[in-house]
Amino acid sequence: MAGGQDGMTGGDGSDELERHFLDAAARLAPPQPPPPREPAAEGLAGPDLLALFDAQAASRHLDYAARRLQRRGAGFYTIGSAGHESNAAVAAACRPTDPALLHYRSGAFYLRRAAQVPGHDGVRDVLLGLAAAAAEPISGGRHKVFGHADLAVIPQTSTIASHLPRAVGVAFAIGRARKLGVASPWPADAIAVCGFGDASANHSTAAGAINTARLCAYQGLPLPLLLVCEDNGLGISVRTPAGWIAAAHGERSSPAYFTAEGSDTAAALRAARAAADWVRERRAPAFLHLRTVRFLGHAGSDAELSYRTPAEIAADFARDPLLGTARLLVAHGLLGPAEVVERYRAAGERVWAAEQEVAGAPRLRSAAQVMAPIAPRRPAAVAAAAARAPGPKARRAAFGGRLPEAEGPLTLAQGVNRTLADLFAARPELLLFGEDVAAKGGVYGVTRGLARAFGAARVFDSPLDEQSVLGLALGAGVSGLLPVPEIQYLAYLHNAADQLRGEAATLSFFSQGQYRNPMVLRIAGYGYQRGFGGHFHNDNAVAALRDIPGVVIASPSRSADAAAMLRTCVAAAAVDGTVSVFLEPIALYHTRDLHTEGDGGWTDPYRAPGEWAEAHVPIGRARGYDPHPEAAERPGITLVSFANGVPMSLRTARTLAASGVRAQVLDLRWLAPLPVDDLLRAAEATGRVLVVDETRRTGGVSEGVLAALADAGYTGRAARVCSADSFIPLGDAAYHVLLSERTVEEAARRLLDAAPAPAAHRAAR
Repeated sequence: MAGGQDGMTGGDGSDELERHFLDAAARLAPPQPPPPREPAAEGLAGPDLLALFDAQAASRHLDYAARRLQRRGAGFYTIGSAGHESNAAVAAACRPTDPALLHYRSGAFYLRRAAQVPGHDGVRDVLLGLAAAAAEPISGGRHKVFGHADLAVIPQTSTIASHLPRAVGVAFAIGRARKLGVASPWPADAIAVCGFGDASANHSTAAGAINTARLCAYQGLPLPLLLVCEDNGLGISVRTPAGWIAAAHGERSSPAYFTAEGSDTAAALRAARAAADWVRERRAPAFLHLRTVRFLGHAGSDAELSYRTPAEIAADFARDPLLGTARLLVAHGLLGPAEVVERYRAAGERVWAAEQEVAGAPRLRSAAQVMAPIAPRRPAAVAAAAARAPGPKARRAAFGGRLPEAEGPLTLAQGVNRTLADLFAARPELLLFGEDVAAKGGVYGVTRGLARAFGAARVFDSPLDEQSVLGLALGAGVSGLLPVPEIQYLAYLHNAADQLRGEAATLSFFSQGQYRNPMVLRIAGYGYQRGFGGHFHNDNAVAALRDIPGVVIASPSRSADAAAMLRTCVAAAAVDGTVSVFLEPIALYHTRDLHTEGDGGWTDPYRAPGEWAEAHVPIGRARGYDPHPEAAERPGITLVSFANGVPMSLRTARTLAASGVRAQVLDLRWLAPLPVDDLLRAAEATGRVLVVDETRRTGGVSEGVLAALADAGYTGRAARVCSADSFIPLGDAAYHVLLSERTVEEAARRLLDAAPAPAAHRAAR
């Protein structure tokens, strides 16, 4: 019941491909005289070569199954691996403990890897993924991916090379974890394997990742990374110029370049083994260029004849990698032509039987099921981890004998710095890296002294490439380390936002939490920076962050909150694998005063470790200020804000108090998830809410705050005051578009002059 003979392929070109393989395999000429039945074939024992063919044949039949399932309405993914089955040679050349981030046409690699680990059925894994079955072992039916924690295959969902920065990070982390004595899921002599296509190789993400790999190799840093470019000459319908991959990568000294024709199985095996051995022995990157073909179009919906001629398509049949392996089997006397056909058909029978079993498998049945892996929260465990402190000796060493709790009140920047030092002393797996963070200590001195205290293996400067910064963090996070990367300015994050959106945020979702991205991404941002302005150093755009499912956004405004919230974010990363973005307001880094010069109203004493549990700030909890509680009978208003807006709101509250108005202030502190319960309580307390939002009117935080109030059934008065929908210019011109205390006060008075708060709110006061 295999192949076109039994109606198992369709009218999408698969009939022709199937017939060509069967006819060509049947005509293979056995050698004369026959060689011994069990020779060493190109360095592989006969059983290994047979296993290679089995993986390739099953992968081909899985592509046919994907189309059959789709035609029946029982399958949902038809991007196949047909023509790329030479990647099974890469799996054969590597170890099943080598972490692999695969190309989406790596079906044969996955099946060969699964066969290397007893008890795993790669065919069933793939079919469950095609059917979006809840029992699929890596994503649970959320996406068709190649992945399995037991097989060291990290699931990838991108088709545009966004996994390459992470692959660089994994390779870097293998050696760094060993150097730091941190437990890692990868053996110390493992190599990272990363597959991608020729079209993806042109993407800026791939170019940046490969450049970072070259830079590491140039500096002599261990980076055991095997890059595998599966070059079929097409990106959907767009042709890659002939010879381009070889010209772009073959003439470089690094990564070391290896190449082979995929249809020549012996050559593919030799090249894959040579490249893998080179990486493993030298701990340096290599680039394996496999020249492949692509059968059956880009996917089931791709009308390949609209951009390729029938003659071109037919000519590719001669480069079928399954035929290449069949020739090798026959040439070495391992199988006769009829036995090749029989073995191929047997693979089809196995796929067909498994297909019937999974076609009706249950799928995810509720939003709760779908969303379960996005953002697990164990607040009690996080609170306990946030209170974890280094021992007294380690703290004295970290701070040079002068503990921060003895320093007196600290600014925001100082609070972050001292907290990072405490975290480093308590957690040997912590890494901090980014542009200028080491010797310079950051543009604003926030990381000053950390490299000296904890060494270059844990605090180091990165290349000037935000995608590589985040990719390194993504790789470190899945390798047993806890990364705290820094993006120098919020505006620079947008160069690399997909590393958060498409890689960090999705990994737990598409692996059901089997793989996690623990990370605390520190970013200096917002406006109001004096003397060093302009859009790229005063960016207030956070909309790109707020809609990423599961990502926590912390936005402290003062030192005490920054210290507690940073401990929380690191603890959540360690406990739940949380991805946090820690937004630090540049203009408040070194601010000391609140109302008058010298009042020290915006500094805080540093809490000693014995007070950390009491000072813990859970994710999604706001901070309230009630500057004049004695004025409970006065007209009231709640100013809801964050970051720079908090001291602005407190000063406005003081001005309003002078005219007989009791103004409370709520610092949201967390922009995702919003502290909805605290927000509603603060709103109900006065019946009037003014959202003081320094971000832009369109896409700003206030949109989410007002929506949260409406969703919660709040019936009081509400308004917002925001910065303009503008980029931030240089100099004083910035204050024409940024929120100001004057506009906050004016908006507050307009809200107070409106109709009185409903009776229910007056009674609540």
